[in-house]
Formats: sequence, structure tokens, C-alpha cells
Amino acid sequence: MKHVVCLSLAVAASLNAFAADSPDDTEAVQGGWTPAKAELGGQAMTTAVLKSISLKLDNGNYEVSVGGHPDKGTYTMDSTARPKSITITGTEGPNSGRTFPAIYELKGDTLRICYDLSGAKRPTEFKSVAGTRLYLVTYSRNKQ
Repeated sequence: MKHVVCLSLAVAASLNAFAADSPDDTEAVQGGWTPAKAELGGQAMTTAVLKSISLKLDNGNYEVSVGGHPDKGTYTMDSTARPKSITITGTEGPNSGRTFPAIYELKGDTLRICYDLSGAKRPTEFKSVAGTRLYLVTYSRNKQ
């Protein structure tokens, strides 16, 4: 019995160590983001379009502004999935009632997201291919 308790404690300690190595990104993504580059269906977006876009993530809520037109909704993240996943659900604006499965990668002040704007299925890699509605965007964190 003593060995079972010791083994259980060792497993629990290992799982806690693993969890510490796999932080939840929910807090880390909070704040304002600006796209540095993006492509939709394999076509790069122009600098003028990129400059008209802003993204704010705030405790499970998002707000995107494109040319001053707001789109709002919620998001949920799964930082344990591989690749990491995020699901966007529009509640106000042009995407109200729509859900977009996506994957993301967070490295410091850079957030890369690949969305399936058709809503069909979650992308499996960070690619935007011609003939698809895959939107690949690399955001930079806004400096306060």
C-alpha cells in the first residue's frame, strides 16, 4: 500500500511538472494586436488593408475592427491541443452567429492564427491555400 501511495504522488508530481511546462495561454493573449502580415486563400493582404485592422482579446471576448467597422464575439482556447486551437464565435457585427475553428501559436509578442472562414473544419497547419477560405494572420502585440 505504501508503494502505491508513493507511486501516486510521483505520478501527480510528474503531471504537475508537465502542466507547468504547458501554460494556459488565455492570460498571455490578453490585450491589443495588430496584423503584421496576412493572407486569405493564398493571397497576401496589402499593407493598407493590414493597417485598417485591429484585434482586442479580453477574457474570452474579442473585438476586431476592420476599417472602423466592429465585429465582436467570444473565443475559447485549448493550449493542450496540437496544434493549439482557438474557436471564434461572432455575437455582434458581420459575423454574428458564425463560428470559426482556428489554430494558433503564441511566441512572446507574436500571435499567429490560421482561421477557416468557411467554418467547415479546424486547420491542421499554418497555411493559406488558393481556393480555400483559410485566413492566416501574424499579429504583433500593441505596445502601450
